[in-house]
Amino acid sequence: MERALGARGSVVEVRKGGIVPGCDGIVLPGGESTTIARHLARTGVGDEVAAASRSGVPIMATCAGLIVVSTEIVEETRFLPLGLLDVRVARNAFGSQRESFEADLEVAGFDSPYRAVFIRAPAIVGWGEGVEPLARIEEVAVAAREENLLGLAFHPELTEDDRFHQLFLRMIEEV
Repeated sequence: MERALGARGSVVEVRKGGIVPGCDGIVLPGGESTTIARHLARTGVGDEVAAASRSGVPIMATCAGLIVVSTEIVEETRFLPLGLLDVRVARNAFGSQRESFEADLEVAGFDSPYRAVFIRAPAIVGWGEGVEPLARIEEVAVAAREENLLGLAFHPELTEDDRFHQLFLRMIEEV
């Protein structure tokens, strides 16, 4: 993200409350979704992210971040997602860490395929009327946008192709 951002701004790591209200855009990264969700709840950052989303602040959520911002998680009982992006997701939809893979995606708005890296990736198995699926693998979506929310099942930071980061930066500039 910092590479794509260049001199246009800075990246700030948020681990405690009070920082999100000053952010122009929010990235919820990959990792372990249960741990992320518990941290967001414990620190109050989840409420700040939800408030920012409602006020139109762009959010890019990748892999576990996508799970956290979804409205529903298939067979999940450990935590409630933030309910920001109107999608239903399945955790580890493509298998375990061993089944991690790369795939060339046809992405709406991109002029050439995007090479995506999937690590224990979720899949978007359902979505609301206002959600635009941007890329699919077979019958599931792996990238989607709804207004100021961009959800990606893969890790765009693990590739040199910064088109998703550039898309997110344009979303911020349009606010």
